[in-house]
Amino acid sequence: NGVECEPYLTADHRLMLEKAPEIIVGIRILMKALNVDKAVIGIECNKPDAIELLQHIAKPYPAIEVMPLQMHYPQGGEKQLIEATTGRQVPSGCLPIEVGAVVQNVGTIFAIYEAVQKNKPLFERIVTVTGKSLSNAGNFRVRMGTPIKELLDFAGGLPENAGKVISGGPMMGKALASLDAPVAKGTSGVLVMDEAESKRGQASDCIRCAKCVAACPMGLEPYLLGALSEHRDWEGAEKQHMMDCIECGCCTFTCPAHRPLLDYLRIGKAKVGALIRSRKQ
Repeated sequence: NGVECEPYLTADHRLMLEKAPEIIVGIRILMKALNVDKAVIGIECNKPDAIELLQHIAKPYPAIEVMPLQMHYPQGGEKQLIEATTGRQVPSGCLPIEVGAVVQNVGTIFAIYEAVQKNKPLFERIVTVTGKSLSNAGNFRVRMGTPIKELLDFAGGLPENAGKVISGGPMMGKALASLDAPVAKGTSGVLVMDEAESKRGQASDCIRCAKCVAACPMGLEPYLLGALSEHRDWEGAEKQHMMDCIECGCCTFTCPAHRPLLDYLRIGKAKVGALIRSRKQ
């Protein structure tokens, strides 16, 4: 997975440009470990330099294909990437392995290379620190556990007009309540949004326009799932395939009523997941 379709984030892109030979070695290690004879590197066509470089380095290895993909959010999702590269659809409630596929991010592939070739544990990662008002935005190699505040200080400091600091990207990221929060292995970026960018419109009642349904890449009905979460109907949410939500944020982004659908769905997924686990005990 070299798609990196979220706006602002460029950590994977930078990694592919600077560590392409190591990524190819990491793929070959993983292919041997999984006993597979075909690997596909999916990269969106807005990264032509990474596509060209990886195609050149992978040329001696016919089992590794670099596949340029059309730009389409959220193509970086596991199920979306599998369908885009292989044509296979992962059924509801199933895992990629059930259709004969395994998806790994290029950062994970590089970590596999370092673990096997250099005996190096995973204790650092590339993080994009960005925002319109940051004076020294960029990609930084950061040790896990580093406070977000230190990253922002290195990127020029938190600007006075900052309205929100997000861990991740603008679509799937989560706003931080404290800048003392640490960098974790899943921290792909830190985004500083000014007050104008981060301002939410006043939420109003759902107008049943179905824009969220049209936008949902999983074919769900976010307006209905949001209502079920509001009314705490977790069994009903489970029947409507709440757990298939990939939390891409498309529903919230398209909602003309400014309803925080992603927030409702995240809460609903946590509750439905707990309900499913309680049945297994």
